[in-house]
Amino acid sequence: MLSRAISILGGLVRIPSVSANSNRPVSNVIRQILQNQGFLIEEQTYRDGKGIEKVSLIATRGTGSGGVLYCAHSDVVPVDSWSYSEAGPFEFHQTADRIYSRGSCDMKGSLACFLAAAEKFAEHNLQAPLSVIVTADEELGFVGAEHVSKNSALFRQLVDQQPLTIIGEPTLLNVVHAHKGIYVFQATSKGRAGHSSTLEAINANVKMIPFLNTMYEIYQETLTDPTWSHDAFDPPLISWNIGINDFTYASNIAPERSVCTVSFRPMPDQPIEKLMDRVRAAAEMNGLILEIDHAAPPFFVPADAPHIQQMLSYTGQEKAKTVSYASDAAMFGELKRMIICGPGDIVQAHTDDEWIAIDQLEKGTNLYSKLIKELCCS
Repeated sequence: MLSRAISILGGLVRIPSVSANSNRPVSNVIRQILQNQGFLIEEQTYRDGKGIEKVSLIATRGTGSGGVLYCAHSDVVPVDSWSYSEAGPFEFHQTADRIYSRGSCDMKGSLACFLAAAEKFAEHNLQAPLSVIVTADEELGFVGAEHVSKNSALFRQLVDQQPLTIIGEPTLLNVVHAHKGIYVFQATSKGRAGHSSTLEAINANVKMIPFLNTMYEIYQETLTDPTWSHDAFDPPLISWNIGINDFTYASNIAPERSVCTVSFRPMPDQPIEKLMDRVRAAAEMNGLILEIDHAAPPFFVPADAPHIQQMLSYTGQEKAKTVSYASDAAMFGELKRMIICGPGDIVQAHTDDEWIAIDQLEKGTNLYSKLIKELCCS
């Protein structure tokens, strides 16, 4: 199965499915693999804000309840720089123990493991359903997953079936029972551009400054108030991150626009709307335009939940973990038996020499094969 997983991965990473572009080409390849394995496939499409087609696939084999659902995304982050000199970011380069390419770790390697494992059972009569969701635009705020959850007929079927749901993000195959959410918002102040020596110019930063003071006050509060910390996570903070841009290139220009972007990572049971109410009030008081880019809640199931303990027994691990990044799990809350578990190390994701260890591909393929055998074929 390892050689098959590597072969599939090579085909996937050679397609540059950066989120800014359509993921139709890579989706067509994945769809063909699933068709060859006998899956019933539903395609959900939409066009993003620039009119670019995006594709999510939902596929299933078998009937009944339970079973296994594997979830991945087919988009990858852009390549602003690439330091690995032996091959380009959308080439496939294998060494003795690694595979280098954009998306190898996050998360085409994981998807290749599942597809290779599922192929092993293509001729089996399943006793419980085997399903897969491959979304678009995960890297842009789980847009594809949200679209699937709201529009897919097969997703509604999966909610009724309540399979063991594996979000295959890179965890080094550790069982993860919780992750942080991610909120991103922008506040925009508008002025009038002009030379700073005149009275005609209106500096957009003037209205932005008091708003920034409020953002700083919240930042300081999140460092010290235990309301905004959670000891189960590392780091235990919501990571209130403030960015500012007035788009000027010379000191004698009064900027006509000033934008503050804030991102933060809420954790379970935190009263996030209290923070957002303060943000809204500060924006309104200073005449700013406030836009919520995306708001994905945290994912959490108790570490002692039966399906978490079941997965720990399959992996031979003693304790489930938490992670500080977010995933499509934030949009799939109707699936109650969900975990995060996939090959690869998140430290390697999005890097300028992204790679995945071959031993992780082997272990991932074997684990997914074991799950299919135990939960769909027995």
